[in-house]
Amino acid sequence: MTRSAFLRARRPEQKQQRREAILHAARNLATGSGVRNVSLGAVADAVGLAKSNISRYYGTREEIYLELLTEEWQRCAQTLTARLEHAHGTEAAVTALAATMTERPLFCDLLSHLPTSLELNISVAAARTFKHVMHDHFAAIGAALAGATGLTESEGSELVAAGAGMAGLLYRAANPPSVLAQVYAQDPELAATRPALQPALVRMLMALAAGLPTLRHAHEGRGG
Repeated sequence: MTRSAFLRARRPEQKQQRREAILHAARNLATGSGVRNVSLGAVADAVGLAKSNISRYYGTREEIYLELLTEEWQRCAQTLTARLEHAHGTEAAVTALAATMTERPLFCDLLSHLPTSLELNISVAAARTFKHVMHDHFAAIGAALAGATGLTESEGSELVAAGAGMAGLLYRAANPPSVLAQVYAQDPELAATRPALQPALVRMLMALAAGLPTLRHAHEGRGG
């Protein structure tokens, strides 16, 4: 799409097409080179729109990627909910949770940037919308986890939230920048500390799933 053609669109459906084009370009760029390496200018160039006009559709670069993360969460939630219907027991449920997250590199990449950048340069409206979406996903997936394990729905929601945070951290550790990759290549002892993403996430979530029920009475005591 040429820049002149892009700017002539005025109808609501055309504006929606622009938003979708921006998201599509951002997704492709991030998939190819990583979220941290994609600038707002690069996204604008990819859709044939002046950088200054991006704000008509998204206030900031971070809001673009926050919406992409929202899309990724929706896809992840749909897949995971279906998988949990066939999971029996904590190990199977946790493995399904970890696998569903880690098989989506862009999802994990976006999660890794969520606390450090994606939630810092956004409007109150964008933040509220995103947090409501996350709240709903955590509740729905938490309920599905509870149905497959001995966890309560609240504990299931905690496990999902923790899994998202851990997936982001582990993704960075498992996919280090080039300098660290060189260090690991030269030093087998240090290379052994580089985690394998899915196994490490499963191990951490299994430990958390085992520990959460032991805290129930402590929480009840504080509540009373």
